[in-house]
Amino acid sequence: MMRTILLSFVAALSVTGPAGAADAPPVPGPGPQLLIEKVSRDLLREIDANRAALAKDPAKLRALVDKILLPSFDADYSARLVLGKYWRTATDQQRQRFIDGFVQSMMRKYGNALLEFTADRMVVLPFKGDPAATSATVRTEVKRDNGTPVPVNYSLHATPQGWQAWDVTIEGISYVKNFRTDFGSEIEARGLDAVIQRLETENAAPAAQPVKASGKAG
Repeated sequence: MMRTILLSFVAALSVTGPAGAADAPPVPGPGPQLLIEKVSRDLLREIDANRAALAKDPAKLRALVDKILLPSFDADYSARLVLGKYWRTATDQQRQRFIDGFVQSMMRKYGNALLEFTADRMVVLPFKGDPAATSATVRTEVKRDNGTPVPVNYSLHATPQGWQAWDVTIEGISYVKNFRTDFGSEIEARGLDAVIQRLETENAAPAAQPVKASGKAG
């Protein structure tokens, strides 16, 4: 399941206001569906055009993911949700280090896994949400190598900077909830500082050549 999540996530975190609130201010930039479609296709097209070079240079792949994805990804909110109850007791320094480490780790793994996809494997399904709402779900399908379509639903919310993604649900499994469980177990066993140190050590290590995801969270 984590392999599918890493391969599918484009994306991607403040609690949104009431959906469709009449006094909600206008949200700058494209709507949620156009945003997901643009970010996804821009990333996949760049990878299609430079696949061999990106496969040999993880730093360039990571820079591409950062350039296209991060502006539309609410990293702080995502990391806060993943950290869960431990966010409340963490110091400001621990919070920032976790955000930085978590996002770097996720972008690295996602970029490596994205090399297995091509732009023609993604379909954005018709939007069924309320256009006036301040939260939205965008439904897409990404095909596996064998042609099987995988449902991928993105959760977004309106922010002063525009729409931003904060979660993705793959075949009914929430990305944020899944990582929250994994990190929660590790923090419970080893402590937050140890988890942060692990992330920082992995992110600082010489970049390995991209490999296919193992199907487990790493």
